[in-house]
Amino acid sequence: MGPGKSKGRRLPLLPLRGLLVYPSMVLHLDVGREKSVRALERAMVDDHMILLCSQSEVNIEEPTQEDIYRIGTVARVRQMLKLPNGTIRVLVEGVVRAEVLDYLPNEEFYEVMVKELPEQETDDSETDALMRTVLTQFENYINLSKKVTPETLAAVSDIDEPGRLADVITSHLSLKIRDKQDILETIDVRQRLEKLLDILHNEREVLELERKINQRVKKQMEKTQKEYYLREQMKAIQKELGDKEGRAGEVEELRSQLEEAGLPDKVKEKVEKEIDRLEKMPSTSAEGGVIRNYIDWLLSLPWRKGKDEGIELDLDKAEAILNDDHYGLDKPKERVLEYLAVQKLVQKLKGPILCLVGPPGVGKTSIARSIAKSLNRKFVRISLGGVRDEAEIRGHRRTYVGAMPGRIMQGMKTAGTMNPVFLLDEIDKMAMDFRGDPASALLEVLDPEQNSTFSDHFIEVPYDLSNVMFVTTANSLHNVPRPLLDRMEVLYIPGYTEMEKQQIAERYLLPKQKREHGLDNEQLVVESEALQGIIREYTRESGVRNLEQQLAALCRKAAKQIVSKDHEGSITVDLAKVKEWLGPSKFRYGLAEQEDQVGAVTGLAWTEVGGDTLVIEVTVLPGSGKLTLTGKLGDVMKESAQAAFSYTRSRAAALNIEPDFHEKNDIHIHIPEGAIPKDGPSAGITMATALISALTNRPVSREVAMTGEITLRGRVLPIGGLKEKSLAAHRAGIRKVLLPKDNERDLVDVPESIREEMTFVPVGHMDEVLQHALLPADHAEGGASAQEQKAGTTVT
Repeated sequence: MGPGKSKGRRLPLLPLRGLLVYPSMVLHLDVGREKSVRALERAMVDDHMILLCSQSEVNIEEPTQEDIYRIGTVARVRQMLKLPNGTIRVLVEGVVRAEVLDYLPNEEFYEVMVKELPEQETDDSETDALMRTVLTQFENYINLSKKVTPETLAAVSDIDEPGRLADVITSHLSLKIRDKQDILETIDVRQRLEKLLDILHNEREVLELERKINQRVKKQMEKTQKEYYLREQMKAIQKELGDKEGRAGEVEELRSQLEEAGLPDKVKEKVEKEIDRLEKMPSTSAEGGVIRNYIDWLLSLPWRKGKDEGIELDLDKAEAILNDDHYGLDKPKERVLEYLAVQKLVQKLKGPILCLVGPPGVGKTSIARSIAKSLNRKFVRISLGGVRDEAEIRGHRRTYVGAMPGRIMQGMKTAGTMNPVFLLDEIDKMAMDFRGDPASALLEVLDPEQNSTFSDHFIEVPYDLSNVMFVTTANSLHNVPRPLLDRMEVLYIPGYTEMEKQQIAERYLLPKQKREHGLDNEQLVVESEALQGIIREYTRESGVRNLEQQLAALCRKAAKQIVSKDHEGSITVDLAKVKEWLGPSKFRYGLAEQEDQVGAVTGLAWTEVGGDTLVIEVTVLPGSGKLTLTGKLGDVMKESAQAAFSYTRSRAAALNIEPDFHEKNDIHIHIPEGAIPKDGPSAGITMATALISALTNRPVSREVAMTGEITLRGRVLPIGGLKEKSLAAHRAGIRKVLLPKDNERDLVDVPESIREEMTFVPVGHMDEVLQHALLPADHAEGGASAQEQKAGTTVT
């Protein structure tokens, strides 16, 4: 423990908390604990000497022998003063190190036997070098630390004794009690200086780190304060100039919007860059407006909302919604419910692209609305009719004046969510010109494999469209490019039957029109017969749009009558009232022809607005064998007429027609209405039948209509649009339809009510067609002309 020769002496012990006293130190202590006060009092009674030892733990109130360090400092009590709060303030002076040999029994205070440990006298060059190094390090410590004053260095420099130097310097350092106690317990002076040197070196490193951290923090603080100060100055200047909003306020607002928006990292980074660019621009700059517009668009688009949302779906409820909104349309409804069921099972499905194809007024757009309603999603509709510019879909580059995003991005902004039902209306009405092909721009939008990174020229950041359910509508697929059609699942929505139209009118159209015209249900009653009359005699369409217009006309008439005559009670509309209010019938319902005629055959045609009937007329005139075709026919239809003519010539003998009829007669084929363009091969058998009827003078049954392509050998080839053609025949009152044998499988698409009321005869050859269509010659009304009798003979 060091060469201490002093005898043991008896001294009271004062335990110190969080404090340590070295020899030659003078300092004030506040003493409050009872045992400590008694120890002081005992010291004052004796020779004013007391042992000061530190506690190992600060928070111990009643320390035991184990809690007090064994080595402390014998001190002289210079002064003692009682304070008003009961504590005693004493001035002590450290004299010498001492070791506790033993604790004496004393209940009032700690009393111990101690052995003094006096300093060694050392005077060699190594100790001097150590002292100098310690002083240098202490000087560096003072320069780094603000806690020690420079005057302390001057006072310390004058100390000659190495042990005392080490003690004084240690007392000025901010060290833990354990480290200070380590120095106190080091009796060997050289060892003590070396330990102190090590401590000073460590402290200096810590202080340098602290200084670096403080400088960094201060720099950051200064930068923030400087920016704040400059922003405030800018605001003040702008206020003085009358620029109330100012660029600074605008930028601040955009930054707060950006924080709240919760954008993906890449988009956020892009917006931050643009905001920084905007901030540096003068408020008068035109480019600033462009950047501001761009930032607004990026902030307003939905980037997270609705993405990968789970599907909570009640299929029965969805089915009920579809049935409530639409009557009939079983196939489209079934397909929508299948999609919903799959989506519910997998919880994530790349949006299919449904294409609803059908004539106007059948409810294509309203089906899309009902899909959105049953999915509980937002509905967005954009019309592509007449769009010629690719930029309408993809947007313009920001370099153009007035640049904007394309309609797809505009629709997503309107929806405000990433998973709307998005309707692209009239996809077949797009056109192409020098500004690009909008249909090609749609290829990426409508491809589930590509649209997760859709690129809009204006937005520039890839946008995810894979959660969108796209629905497209078209009247016909002829104008839709093949690659685009390939990406869509086509659902054909045919026209309605008469019975379906009546149900739709009663359930949906009439109540809707009554509401819109301010009529109660009781104020206007339309009889079923009147509705049927409107459907048959005032409309001829596949959909129900014209029907709704006629019902609106009835409601207007009723409203006028109620207001002008102060009419009380309900107005009942019967068939007579319909004719009075809507005027004479616009269409003739019933047979296509009133009588069986020679050379006139009812054909069936498909148009974009549904099916229709057309009468093909053939007349044979004396001449030189010229074939005349009128009625604004397309190339394919003219070729069909030529094929029918060639077939008739090849079969002249079998049909009892003079073999040289084509040399003596001119043949004129006409298809009213003359102003409407007509094309397609499906009138082939109709033209052949009319030609043979005219040449043989055999009338054609007025109850028969037909459709089918003809070959030179008389075979009947399949056609399209059978359902629409069947509905048209039913509307015209036809009872028998001749159709190609290969189309027999398509009869399942024809409504059952139509199949029950009409006879469908599949035919494979022209002979079968003539067998069903031609009547014996004596059925002709009014007889044949001399020219016609000369041209052909009757076959019995």
